[in-house]
Amino acid sequence: MRVLKTKRFLKDYRNLPPPLQARVDAKLALLANDISYPSLRVKHLRSAPGVHEGRVNDSCRFLFSITADAYVLLRVGPHDILDTL
Repeated sequence: MRVLKTKRFLKDYRNLPPPLQARVDAKLALLANDISYPSLRVKHLRSAPGVHEGRVNDSCRFLFSITADAYVLLRVGPHDILDTL
């Protein structure tokens, strides 16, 4: 499935350190191929219907929504980005 990046996601991404950006890139490649890949730990957000959370590492998450043909990336960053939707 395609992975689309919003302007807000790209802004968040640019603020990450390069090693973490590389890790995000790897996780997004996994997402594009298999949303149920175990290390992604994808789950629905109860506080935001239609939004899903994926894990980059212990302290970094990415948020996305799902359309008919794409994953739309909304945010990426520390776990507290969940509070900024």
